[in-house]
Amino acid sequence: VAVYPGDPAQPIRRLADRAFPNIVHWSEHERGGHFPAMEEPDLFVADLQAFARALRTSR
Repeated sequence: VAVYPGDPAQPIRRLADRAFPNIVHWSEHERGGHFPAMEEPDLFVADLQAFARALRTSR
């Protein structure tokens, strides 16, 4: 899960953990909005790479 401050849909970690107990990656960013790939592409790619690393190590 990637949380960006400008996104109107803000997930709540406590509720997400309860509903989805096996979340592999959670990141909260200081910049970005509803379209992070267009607004903050470097940050978005870095987050995708971190997610992929987390998937590889969680197996």
